[in-house]
Amino acid sequence: MQQAPQRLKRRREFLQVARAGRKWAAPGLVLQVLDRHVVTNAKAHDHTDNRPKVSAGDPVSEDNIRVGFTVTKKVGGAVIRNRARRRLRAAVETVMPTHAAPGRDYVVIGRARTNARPFSALVGDLETALRKLNAWQDAATATDGPDYDKEQRNG
Repeated sequence: MQQAPQRLKRRREFLQVARAGRKWAAPGLVLQVLDRHVVTNAKAHDHTDNRPKVSAGDPVSEDNIRVGFTVTKKVGGAVIRNRARRRLRAAVETVMPTHAAPGRDYVVIGRARTNARPFSALVGDLETALRKLNAWQDAATATDGPDYDKEQRNG
């Protein structure tokens, strides 16, 4: 099991994931993924941008995952957006520590249907997005393996 995900907090980090990463839209969320190893290797040959990607006060382990959450005003007012963000955080805490590939940045974007969607479907959306973006890794535990029945877990 990996350690808890770190958080993306700066606008620059969100924009970097949006610009250079891949995304998958599901009914309850949009997931954007950026492999930091690929970006680091690409920047090694580009001498135009010498700025550090991460400030000295925010060390990033190469094997850790970083997650950011965003919900736009299109979704609703502050209460609705905060509820959507809390539900997305709970889904990420359920899935990502054991199944997200390390060394990547993830941005989870809330959609209008995030709050109306059942939590089990939201977790399923996240799992599907991770698989589609090649960011899924199998866990070592028997309860999270491919033979484990999702209804059993949710029931």
